[in-house]
Amino acid sequence: MKAKSTSLRNLTSVSLLGLGLLVASQASANECELNIAATDAMQFDTKELSVPASCKEVTLTLTHTGTLPKAAMGHNWVLTKAADMAGAANDGMAAGADAAYIKADDTRVIAHTALVGGGESTSITFSTEGMDAAEDYKFFCSFPGHWAIMQGSFKLKA
Repeated sequence: MKAKSTSLRNLTSVSLLGLGLLVASQASANECELNIAATDAMQFDTKELSVPASCKEVTLTLTHTGTLPKAAMGHNWVLTKAADMAGAANDGMAAGADAAYIKADDTRVIAHTALVGGGESTSITFSTEGMDAAEDYKFFCSFPGHWAIMQGSFKLKA
C-alpha cells in the first residue's frame, strides 16, 4: 500500500509541475499583450504601460468605453519617443480624421491604432526592434485637443 501511495503522490507532483509550466509559459506570452481603455471624459485608464524588453512584438488593444461617436470623441493610441510626442501630435492634427490624425509616413510614430468611437475597440501589433530600454517613450491620443491630457509613459523593462 505504501508503494502505491508514493507512486500516486509522484504522479500528482509531476502533473502539478507540468500544469505550472504550462501556466508560466502562457503568462510569458501574455506579458507582450497590453490593454488600455479610453473614456468620453478624455482619459486613458492608465498613465503607464510596460512590457519586458524580451518582447519582440507587442500587441495593444484599445477599447473606447464611452458612448460618443468617433467624430465627436474619437480616440486612438499613438507611440513615439517622448521628445517626438508634441511634434507628431501637432502635425497629426492637420492630417485629419481619415488619417487617424497621424501625418502620413511620420517616422517619429513608432506605432498607432485606428481611431475608434464609443463602444468600439481596435488592436495593433508592432515590433520593438530599434527601441531601447533606456529611451523615454510616450503614448497619447492624437485626436485634436486630446494629447495634452490623454498621454502616458511606455517602458521596455530591462
